[in-house]
Amino acid sequence: MTQHTAICFGEILWDVLPDGAVPGGAPMNVAYHLNKLGLSAGVISKRGADKEGEGLIRFLKEHQVDTAFIQTDVAYSTGKVLATPGANYEMQYDIVFPVAWDFIDATASVLEIVEQTNLLIFGSLAVRNGHSRKTLFELLPLAKTKVLDINLRPPHFDQHTIEALLNEATILKLNENELELVCGWYGFTGTMWEQAAALSEKFSIKDTVVTRGAAGAAYFANGSYYEHPGFKVEVVDTVGSGDAFLAGFLSQLQKQNSPEAALAFACRLGSFIATQKGACPEYDPSALNNLNDQGFIID
Repeated sequence: MTQHTAICFGEILWDVLPDGAVPGGAPMNVAYHLNKLGLSAGVISKRGADKEGEGLIRFLKEHQVDTAFIQTDVAYSTGKVLATPGANYEMQYDIVFPVAWDFIDATASVLEIVEQTNLLIFGSLAVRNGHSRKTLFELLPLAKTKVLDINLRPPHFDQHTIEALLNEATILKLNENELELVCGWYGFTGTMWEQAAALSEKFSIKDTVVTRGAAGAAYFANGSYYEHPGFKVEVVDTVGSGDAFLAGFLSQLQKQNSPEAALAFACRLGSFIATQKGACPEYDPSALNNLNDQGFIID
């Protein structure tokens, strides 16, 4: 069995944008970027027995993402998300349900790869259906480091399930709107630092990362708080920029770089992806050097 740094659990799908469909799904996006950054990552998911599923497998293999743990469902089709641009470049999503990734199975090989891999990366969208939810909660006790990327897409989440996931998380990534929503459940108020600290303490979370769109990101760990203002870029679309951010951040943690360096690199990668079409564009990681210290793309 191939050794990986990370294994990503959850949705693989096609993001249907106004000008065409591109491969997507947060777990697949994170795995794609981790591999781009030199860290081996695979995906645990399920696709339909259709041409869309075959297209995703072909795309992943072309980009050296391990597809050995992507199952095939003959009853349900490959996932799709209808994405349309909203205000401030933010995308609005219509996530088709049910689809193949709602029925991921806990096979022997899936259990084994999670036990062998350093990072298990998962989100809340992947457990919107009971079948995949049961599978994930079978895997979590086997994982060494559990990375929760909350992805609150109404109506595909509930407080009880989010709390169960938070109780498992070693590393938590969420955006500032999600931080405010979740903290509101417990009456946590104050600054972003105070909210992140309260949430981390309540659920014994080691690292909490908050993305802030054009305003950059913040990182809370071990009683310390770090911020990065982000980079000014010409946005094409924001699809997958948060997933790229997470991959960049985790890649730096794995290399044991400083919190400041990890946050800066993650913001750099997330900003770069926002200048591209779709979540998984073709790029050379050295292209990130085309963002200067002020954040503008250098022609």
